[in-house]
Amino acid sequence: MKSPFPSGTAVLESLLPIALFAFSASITPGPNNLMIMSSGLNHGINHSTPHLLGIWLGFPAMVVAIGLGLGTAFNHFPLLHEVIRWAGIIYLLYLAWVIGSTREMSSGHSSQPLSFTQAVAFQWVNPKGWIMATGALAAFTSPGTEIWLGVAKVALAFIAIGGPCVAIWLFFGVGLKQFLTEPRYLRGFNIAMGLLLAASVIPLALEGLTQLGAAT
Repeated sequence: MKSPFPSGTAVLESLLPIALFAFSASITPGPNNLMIMSSGLNHGINHSTPHLLGIWLGFPAMVVAIGLGLGTAFNHFPLLHEVIRWAGIIYLLYLAWVIGSTREMSSGHSSQPLSFTQAVAFQWVNPKGWIMATGALAAFTSPGTEIWLGVAKVALAFIAIGGPCVAIWLFFGVGLKQFLTEPRYLRGFNIAMGLLLAASVIPLALEGLTQLGAAT
């Protein structure tokens, strides 16, 4: 009699593509990774941990919310998505300015790292996050009774793999402290990170302007 449960090989074959996607999407540079690396350098591991946990848990929560039907709501109300898009652009530019203007490592008087709540909320205005979430759900779920299983697999993959990838960027930022002990080097690093973060919104802004032009 054939077992109703999938074999171990079948499970592995279904999970491996999701795991590879989660790794490649999470380890590459993006707003989350640039910000957590900068936070690690300027504020250290302890003060940056809430920021890390906010990314680690906030992004999978966003995946679940979209998978449960919030993405459909955005399709019915495209204006809502555009509001989130431009709010994200403005907020990212603000964060880029904060990072670029940081002059010294945290001593109680410099800029503060993101809190857990701020990091969770940031996932909803992160352009790369939207691409990752919608891309993963489109690729690894299908309409029907098993869509919830697909959503759960994607969310768990980003918890198991995405979080540690972001943590690597945090530790990398902390490791840079020994090479950026002089204020001018730290200042240059923060300016570079601010510019890279600002540059990351360019594709999002161009896409938004194109859609606005098409609508008019």
